[in-house]
Amino acid sequence: MSNFATQNCSMLDTLVSSKTKIKLLLKFFLNANNTAYLRNLETEFNESTNAIRIELNRFEESGLLNSYSERNKKIFKANTKHPLYPEINSIIRKYIGIDKIIDEIISRLGEPDKVWLVGNFARGLDSSTIDLKIKGTIDKSYLNTLIKKVENSITRKINITIIDSAEELLIENKIEPALLLWSRV
Repeated sequence: MSNFATQNCSMLDTLVSSKTKIKLLLKFFLNANNTAYLRNLETEFNESTNAIRIELNRFEESGLLNSYSERNKKIFKANTKHPLYPEINSIIRKYIGIDKIIDEIISRLGEPDKVWLVGNFARGLDSSTIDLKIKGTIDKSYLNTLIKKVENSITRKINITIIDSAEELLIENKIEPALLLWSRV
């Protein structure tokens, strides 16, 4: 693990000692569109409902999460209007390495139209791989050079797929969870 990645992991682990809290922060504060209910989180996190319920209640009481009922389920979602939401989102992006990806890959690619985070992170689940979809004109050999450099600094694999307009429509129509990270338009 690189020094930068080690510092980011230990920074978040120092600030948040509960692994359940870290999972909830990833779930709700990376992609504000993510929603979940207790049993769903139990399955995703492979943890007891009691530990998750306690943390969900704390986040809700602090105003960081909102909830609503749907078919006898209490659904949770990040409160994007909370004054700390932008700061927590920024910390989570740094923890994952998205800030490095934007600074050292996307901004140097030339002509990307749009870049989306997809896969596990778009669903709010931690992963060793960051999946991105890019629409635009890209120099693939230069892209691969940039990916290798950033992968070493964030200690996660980066998987990038170049897409066309048809695939963009699938993302725009929310066929799969996606978080827009970059748009030239």
